[in-house]
Amino acid sequence: MSYPETIKYLESLINYEKIPAYPYKESLKLERIKDFLDIVGNPQESLRCIHIAGTKGKGSTCAFITYILREVGYKMGLYTSPHLSDFRERIRILNPITDDRIPKTEFEGMISENKLTDLISRLKPYIKKYNKSSKYGPLSFFEVYTSLAFVYFRERKVDFAVLETGLGGRLDATNVVNPCVCAITPLSYEHTQKLGNSLKEIATEKVGIIKSGHQSIVITAPQEKEALEVIREKCKEVKVKLCEVNKDIFYEKTRKGFNVVGIFGEYPNLEIRLIGKHQIINATVAIGVIEALRLHNIDVGIDSIRGGLYNTIWPGRCEVVSQEPLVVLDGAQNVASATALKEAIKENFKYKKLILVLGVSCDKDIKGICKELYDLADTVILTKANNPRATEPQVLAGYFNGKDTHITSNVKEAKAKALRIAEKENLVLVCGSLFVVGESRTLFKGAG
Repeated sequence: MSYPETIKYLESLINYEKIPAYPYKESLKLERIKDFLDIVGNPQESLRCIHIAGTKGKGSTCAFITYILREVGYKMGLYTSPHLSDFRERIRILNPITDDRIPKTEFEGMISENKLTDLISRLKPYIKKYNKSSKYGPLSFFEVYTSLAFVYFRERKVDFAVLETGLGGRLDATNVVNPCVCAITPLSYEHTQKLGNSLKEIATEKVGIIKSGHQSIVITAPQEKEALEVIREKCKEVKVKLCEVNKDIFYEKTRKGFNVVGIFGEYPNLEIRLIGKHQIINATVAIGVIEALRLHNIDVGIDSIRGGLYNTIWPGRCEVVSQEPLVVLDGAQNVASATALKEAIKENFKYKKLILVLGVSCDKDIKGICKELYDLADTVILTKANNPRATEPQVLAGYFNGKDTHITSNVKEAKAKALRIAEKENLVLVCGSLFVVGESRTLFKGAG
């Protein structure tokens, strides 16, 4: 099997990330991946897992945790979604740093083309056999890829696997693990047609990752009251301790960085290179997770925490990819993320005018996102990603009445338009969808 054949095979699987609407509870069946993993030897059972759910900040939090534990000397598996440019980004292994050289590659340790091809070649007969007899329907792309990640991490003997949930939590394919620690990042309205129309319903799906067993502590970011009540009730139900940022763990922003007072210790003079106050919250949640590992006899010192946080790289989140004009990419794709992005831009960048390049998926709160970003933009360039879920730019235009607005048919055209308009003291902000950001990033990094 060649790598192009591997890609073709993976793309032949049902991929809910590319389907605008589908029956959530009928389509996602945890029993399906459980049965399949049983056939391939339950690789997830041999892994020490850290599991992260939430609406925003999941990937950043996973990255912070991974880089901190790698700093200690652990071999780290990292499984995240979606990807920006290449789905191999989703499966990564970060090896311990053996000298003073700090790797700077943005997707360090992502699975190689050869290894991905090898794993798919080996799993394909089992997938085919399972799909023929499955009473829960055929395996999806995400279920196959999650299974592949578990097999890969087991074979490579990682010390920890840090897992980001895909959609929700309760029915997510990653929720077959029994983690030693889990965390809930900030919850807000997203995927409401699937997860529910209230924060209570959304939180109920997310807290499905919280289980009884050898897991001892759950960490949560600051939450709205409605969501926090659900998290507290779930922890009480399964008899695990909940530690809350702003109640049990505290952070304080300083001129250069921030300080954290944690569950077991104090961590002053911390710095991260990811931009925005929301990233400080994500880093604080990560510290809570690291501290919770003490109950599994893993004690991480302040130097590893400080070094890991500072060395964390997480592309596509308030990422500067060009100067003069300044070009910033951010995957903000819901109202809460758009709010955080707006604050981060105002606090961290100086510019004369802001040119907003925006594309949004059709299952998002389009009106809410556009309303949040309206005042930030002087000029608006509307576009769409090469994805079936993309909203037509003409639809977005209705939310920017009174603005200097331009319609483009794809991301490449939007980039060219923005760079023609922008003067060197302007800021070009690309956001609204990780798909749009991924395509833009490829164009800027490849100078395309």
